[in-house]
This record gives sequence, structure tokens and C-alpha cells, in this order.
Amino acid sequence: MDEQRLDKWLWCARFYKTRSLATDAIDNGRVAVNGQIAKPSKAVRPGDRLEVKLPPYRHDLDVLGIAKQRGPAAEAQRLYAETPESIAARERLSEQLRASAIVEDRAHGKLNKKERRERALFKRDLRS
Repeated sequence: MDEQRLDKWLWCARFYKTRSLATDAIDNGRVAVNGQIAKPSKAVRPGDRLEVKLPPYRHDLDVLGIAKQRGPAAEAQRLYAETPESIAARERLSEQLRASAIVEDRAHGKLNKKERRERALFKRDLRS
């Protein structure tokens, strides 16, 4: 077995909880294989480069292996290697989101509708 459907590989590698969620993400253009938007039935082989967008993060992966079936997380992590640039970018974004988090002041109650919209708009701008 030297190749596998993209949706099944993403499910086996535990990027998505179900194959249907993986298929939906692929159909929405959140997954690219070797720089090209793919279909769920695209064959993935060791050596392929994947770009998986799991908002707000983006993972750039090298496929290392294929799994016959979905297994434990430790086995799933052996199926791919994430590029160092991808790891650094995710950590930077995570730090930005953590630093920019709006802390709700419980003394004044929860955020009102305007404040919630401003927070959502701010978070969307960081992801771009």
C-alpha cells in the first residue's frame, strides 16, 4: 500500500475527527497537495507536501507514511512531519492571539454586542 485517499489520510493522521469533516474541509479549499487544491479522492503518497488550514492555524506537512486504518495518536504523528517554518508561524500566531485576548471584566458584566463584534473583527484581522 503506497498511496491513500486524501480524506482518509487526513482522518488517519487525526487532523479531522471524521472522514466527512475531512471531505468538507477539502471541498472548501482548506487542503492543498503539492501546492494545488485537491479533491477528497486525490491519492497521497509518502513525499507529498500538504498544506492544511485549520483556522486560525495553517500546517505545512511532509507525508512520511500511509496507515491501513486509524490508530492511536502516537502512530498518527509518525505519518507526517511538520516543517519548522510552519511550527514557528503557528507559535507566533498563538502568542499573538494570547497577547491580544480581550479579558472580560466581570465587575462590569459580560461584553456587550458591540464589544463582541470588535473582538471578532480584531481576531479575523490577525488571521489574515
